[in-house]
Amino acid sequence: MTVLQFSQSVPTVHTRGRILRHFTPNWFATTMGTGILAVCLAQFPGVPALHTAGEALWHANIALFAVLTSVYAGKWLMHPGAALRAFDHPVVSMFFGCIPMGLATIVNGFLIFGPSLFGDAAVTIAAHLWWADAALAVLAGLAIPLVMFTRQQHAIEHMSAIWLLPIVASEVAAASGGLLLPHLAEGAQLPVLFVSFMLWSCSVPLALGILVILFLRMALHKLPPASMAATSFLALGPVGTGALGLALFSANGAQALVAGGLGPLAPAISGAALLGALLLWGYGLWWLGLAVAITFNHLRQGLPFNLGWWGYTFPIGVYAVATLRLSSIFPLPALTVFGEVLVVALAAVWVVVVVRTSRGAYNGSLFVDPSLES
Repeated sequence: MTVLQFSQSVPTVHTRGRILRHFTPNWFATTMGTGILAVCLAQFPGVPALHTAGEALWHANIALFAVLTSVYAGKWLMHPGAALRAFDHPVVSMFFGCIPMGLATIVNGFLIFGPSLFGDAAVTIAAHLWWADAALAVLAGLAIPLVMFTRQQHAIEHMSAIWLLPIVASEVAAASGGLLLPHLAEGAQLPVLFVSFMLWSCSVPLALGILVILFLRMALHKLPPASMAATSFLALGPVGTGALGLALFSANGAQALVAGGLGPLAPAISGAALLGALLLWGYGLWWLGLAVAITFNHLRQGLPFNLGWWGYTFPIGVYAVATLRLSSIFPLPALTVFGEVLVVALAAVWVVVVVRTSRGAYNGSLFVDPSLES
């Protein structure tokens, strides 16, 4: 779920030597969008070609994440002062949440594609990466709000859905934990389930509160500018991910509860999780409809391209996976078709954004760090 509006006054970076200094964490949104498309394509076991395409995307996403991590580490080593300034910027700092969310898609890939390629080692790798991802998500969810409260300047008229990014990272890790559960030994399941519930609780309620503020902000100050149109889809992210996490807890948590000696509680907890997933999914329909309407409204003004366009991908993707997960529980053909339509839409958007991003990366125009101009 991601978007970044750069000020029109920030100069375009064309010099290759300046790319490292102007690298920002919002580039990790590319791994989120690519990773969630890989996961979506794997939701159709009856179509081997889609599974193969998803596996190829997952491999590409691992390489992409490694490259971006190396570049960002290089910035911290070569330009530590410039890297630290991101924490003072009210927009750039929000994108630290993209790092654990991008990593979560790789964890999911190890569980979906890894066992057939690497055997049991894939689960071991996924488990270790998941604990690291959970720690990064909690760190982002605490550190970024703290600097918002102590070092940054914010105003309600400038507020947008990017406030969600550091918060939602924890529920993305929680959903990955729900996917990890059935692959673990019985003794390791209950701790992961417990931590996943805690991660979900540290994220979803706070995200829902931010959505209330976002509604008020748009009512009082109208829509953000067209350059931030993709922020309208970010609101779909926490709702879709929250629903997906609960659906996975419902499907995979009972075994962990039984193994931990809490078998009598399993039916109640699984049922409550499924009900919560259904209610959040329904709430997401409202935000999806609003996001589409806002996008069409902005189309009349034109939509300038920036890295914020990746904000269209991850929210649609997690909502699509949540829809397909629920369609496997509720025998409603229309639900399955709706999930398939969302995946097709995601694939189309991803292709457009990848082409535009590749062009901007090649000519250097997308390497702009607005915190250096503050």
